[in-house]
Amino acid sequence: MDSERLFNIFYQIHAGSWAILVIFFLLTCFLRKQKVTGMITRLFYVLMLVSGAGMLYMLGFPMMYVIKGILAVALIAFMEMIQGRLRRGEPTLIHWVVMVILLALIVLMGFGVIAF
Repeated sequence: MDSERLFNIFYQIHAGSWAILVIFFLLTCFLRKQKVTGMITRLFYVLMLVSGAGMLYMLGFPMMYVIKGILAVALIAFMEMIQGRLRRGEPTLIHWVVMVILLALIVLMGFGVIAF
């Protein structure tokens, strides 16, 4: 398989994983009593991380995408913190604010709106 096709596969998995990840994260937050959406959310974390790492390797680790990857890992951490705090009934406002800012930065970097 040539590298262009492999990169395209990683890209499609990555973009789709982000979209589905956000949807399942919100479902997990609103449907707190069940556990299936939380497990599915974690599956999409893995898909997103693996496909992102594959693209990062194929691109030769450009600094902007390395930073985007670090921000993505931080975003996942905040998503997990929100889920845990919601289950325990603890306040989550600051976590939501940070998560939305991180998500906006990551999406803007991914679409090339923010570039350096």
